[in-house]
Amino acid sequence: MLPGSLEAIDLARPPMLARLSLSLAPGQVIGVIGPNGAGKTTLLRALAGLSAGPGAVRLDGAPLVPDPRRLAWLPATRDIGWPITAAALVQLGLGPAAPPDPDAVAAALAACDASALAARPISQLSTGERARVLLARALVARPDWLLLDEPIANLDPGHRIDVMARLRAEAARGAGVLVALHDLDLARQWCDRLLLLDGGQLVADGQPGDVLDAARLAAVFGISAGPQGWVRPDGATGH
Repeated sequence: MLPGSLEAIDLARPPMLARLSLSLAPGQVIGVIGPNGAGKTTLLRALAGLSAGPGAVRLDGAPLVPDPRRLAWLPATRDIGWPITAAALVQLGLGPAAPPDPDAVAAALAACDASALAARPISQLSTGERARVLLARALVARPDWLLLDEPIANLDPGHRIDVMARLRAEAARGAGVLVALHDLDLARQWCDRLLLLDGGQLVADGQPGDVLDAARLAAVFGISAGPQGWVRPDGATGH
């Protein structure tokens, strides 16, 4: 086990996630992929210590304890009902009792192309703008691990690429990044390792080229790679 590894030991959250064990190394972008309802969010929440159930989660060999400098969690929901500004929301990523750190907040917002949103109330932001601010909140403490549930959802194509590039930069500084994705092309392009879930089971774990092979794509997603993008057996295409 490498220092800083995140481990799942006999982890299960029935009926959504069958028992599994994993060792996830820092310094990588690890994608979690699978159809709707496959258990992606359930796995990320369990690894973040946000759900109770069988098994154990260890970070660097020790039981996981809440600490924004060790692990940050980004949920898929973009609904924020608090009457605060974007900068104030990002500050919360340092911890509820942390002293104000405007430099760290500004750096995190800039990393997410959200500097211009700092003084705006969260309630006045679009869904995509809130997504970028919420990612900045996850980044602000420069945690050892980032667990991100669909961080590119609701983003335009340019910002999707920007986010994936940022996640690679986080891995390059030594952080571990575990990210749930639906976009298989971005998963193939940007991830070092993929975990493929189907029906709550971990059915594949490895490098993108090995996980996204033709037989597995057909079995899990019912698609194949065609000249114009992903193809259904009936000929329907997607990009």
